Amino acid sequence: MGSLEQPYLDLCQQILDEGDFKGDRTGTGTYSHFGAQLRFDLSQGFPLLTTKKVPFGLIKSELLWFLHGDTNIQYLLKHRNHIWDEWAFERYVNSEAYTGPDMTNFGQRRLSDPEFAKVYHEQMAKFDQQVLEDDDFAAKFGDLGNVYGSQWRAWKTSKGDTIDQLGDVIEQIKTNPNSRRLIVSAWNPEDVPTMALPPCHTMYQFYVNDGKLSLQLYQRSADMFLGVPFNIASYALLTHLIAQVCGLQVGNFIHTFGDAHIYTNHIDQIHEQLSRTPRPAPKLWLNPEIKDVFDFQMDDIKVLDYDPYPAIKAPVAV
Repeated sequence: MGSLEQPYLDLCQQILDEGDFKGDRTGTGTYSHFGAQLRFDLSQGFPLLTTKKVPFGLIKSELLWFLHGDTNIQYLLKHRNHIWDEWAFERYVNSEAYTGPDMTNFGQRRLSDPEFAKVYHEQMAKFDQQVLEDDDFAAKFGDLGNVYGSQWRAWKTSKGDTIDQLGDVIEQIKTNPNSRRLIVSAWNPEDVPTMALPPCHTMYQFYVNDGKLSLQLYQRSADMFLGVPFNIASYALLTHLIAQVCGLQVGNFIHTFGDAHIYTNHIDQIHEQLSRTPRPAPKLWLNPEIKDVFDFQMDDIKVLDYDPYPAIKAPVAV
């Protein structure tokens, strides 16, 4: 039997070999493939990549942030999670409240100008600290709009009501597991213009069969090197959490892509990762006492026997 992460590695190689070159929103450029799919049998281990170290603590805190229905980066910062900082910071520097050095087009400038990068990181650190220490500032500039957590837990209807999509789906899994409507959507066209970043992982569907819970994710846009390893682990973890509280075993995680791409400034990093031989997948431990998915905390979730290669750094395209 092959490595649990081999399908991911094979898709990366396919994009390198056959991908179409495309411009993109960030101005970086990508090699892109449209319409791929990966499948992971979660009974064979937890699909946290071993060919580079993936920080599981960040995956846990982000998923719990989603589950809480939170959209403010203050919670993430309290858990030393900075993966959403840049989008909040971009909103802040484009506001009238910002009076610091010029941050116009910071996403590209910090990659090409070391002096600017130093100023950028200084300003970002000040921003993060203020979000942590000043609740009023955090409320104004730490919020990212109606991103994942809001759509999952408090979808706003045209009548002014809210829908707890995930809560409702969990109830359906328990009471009507054969339903073909076990779907949670993060793509709300009305809210897209006000989101700091429109959802990349747009919707997911659960499937119950033979006492096992499977999940399929549709991801419209997928950064194969930086983002997708997080997404695989996050939705595999979500499947495990929901399965536990519904009294089910885990089945498959199926990852379906729209535009799966490798940024041009990640090519060397991908080649380095592909040169490594995958190691055995780790195992996931969940606190068996937790019966409500919204009660999980950081200490209730752990990976065991994780032995990855060193991390490989790469810039985020903003």
